[in-house]
Amino acid sequence: MNLNGTSAIVSGGASGLGEATARVLAAAGATVVIADLNEAAGKRIADEINGLFARTDVADEASVQAAVDLAATAAPPLRTAVSCAGIGWAERTVSRNGTPHDLASYTKVITINLIGTFNVMRIAAAAMARTYPADADGQRGVIINTSSVAGIEGQTGQIAYSSSKGGIIGMTVPAARDLSVIGIRVNTICPGIIDTPIYEFNSSAEEFKARLVEPVVFPKRMGRPAEFGQLVRALIENDYMNAEVIRFDGGIRFQPK
Repeated sequence: MNLNGTSAIVSGGASGLGEATARVLAAAGATVVIADLNEAAGKRIADEINGLFARTDVADEASVQAAVDLAATAAPPLRTAVSCAGIGWAERTVSRNGTPHDLASYTKVITINLIGTFNVMRIAAAAMARTYPADADGQRGVIINTSSVAGIEGQTGQIAYSSSKGGIIGMTVPAARDLSVIGIRVNTICPGIIDTPIYEFNSSAEEFKARLVEPVVFPKRMGRPAEFGQLVRALIENDYMNAEVIRFDGGIRFQPK
């Protein structure tokens, strides 16, 4: 899929993996709509990449529809949708004092990470289905969803997060089969430990990150958001990549803790 002269929507595009992806797609010639709740950062990044910003709650149907409509009319045709919006959560199924996991927090993580990803995918796919084929194969678009290695081998306290990310993995093949009939490919990336602002939470952040890197096989460091963006672009541009779940983790295998 050639990105130049098309439009793309990136949920969670105002920071971290989403921001890096938006910059990579824009550099490839796409007009990118950054769909995010962070209006200040989203507008700033959109200005920097000559894109557009849409304040978006991925779990809200009308909000996502408006963002997709903007992308579909910004620089048609809409060919790409990348879901990077998500939240983390740490809580055991039963705490050390015997209290069960809070149901509201579990529901919130599932709603944003899993249902939000599905919401973006279904609405963007419907918009792509209305476009003309881009090539002789009848291809109309590409959807990239973001899961996590925690969706494959979650650690202690990751029950909510791993459930949401595992659900995204589980959507990959049936979504690709559903959407292949209208020429849309679906792939999912499972990042490992990526160096995003989420880890800059206190003065010992560097020490904390050093511990996270210990189980990484090679290269012995955290992944870079720009490398994630490069992988997204490669999956979009390689027309034979479909229905795949790709680990992006430097060979890490999570231990229980």
